[in-house]
Amino acid sequence: IGSAALIGDAVARYGWDALSALGAFAGAVYLGLLLVVALVYPALLAANGLSPFRFFAGAWPAIQLGYVSRSSIGTLPVSEGAAEGLGVPRAYAAFAVPLGATTKMDGCAAIYPAIAAIFVAQFYGLALTPASYVLIAFVSVIGSAATAGLTGATVMLTLTLSTLGLPLEGVGLLLAIDPILDMGRTAVNVAGQILVPAIVAKREGVLDETLFGGVQAASQPA
Repeated sequence: IGSAALIGDAVARYGWDALSALGAFAGAVYLGLLLVVALVYPALLAANGLSPFRFFAGAWPAIQLGYVSRSSIGTLPVSEGAAEGLGVPRAYAAFAVPLGATTKMDGCAAIYPAIAAIFVAQFYGLALTPASYVLIAFVSVIGSAATAGLTGATVMLTLTLSTLGLPLEGVGLLLAIDPILDMGRTAVNVAGQILVPAIVAKREGVLDETLFGGVQAASQPA
């Protein structure tokens, strides 16, 4: 109901053109998230000798829960279980996954604020300089290590806009569709929070590769 009210307010204030612009923005965010999940993460896994298909088969329950719950912290028990199921030692998974739930925020604190800042600048007709893009990248990367694993990314978005001197009114405009975007952002966050422990365990020689390799077979119906 609250989201519907925000959308109605945005249409009343800015007209239907604003709604179409928000649709394009949502598409851009999901495209960025897709590039990370479909290209960056598989490339990192392959570079470390791990099968992307087997990884996503094992991580899927946590990714799915992250998508519907919109909370990395709420998904934490399932994420830890998924990491252990992929062969990450329990002692390490119990440390790395909770740490990632507060520092590994590719979706909420890296991709989303960067695209949102560019969208707000274009929406209000403000030009961004090359230095602005560098600042966006810097703030997004630093902010990804200091964002709570809860629903929404308002704090990070506000920080990015205020750092660039962009209108904070843009936050209210983007809140109209934030729940839709937050689902995808959290799913990417959760995937990354399982990915890093698996890669580090592999590099340190403590990953149970037999268990990792058996994920795909175990996920098949009997």
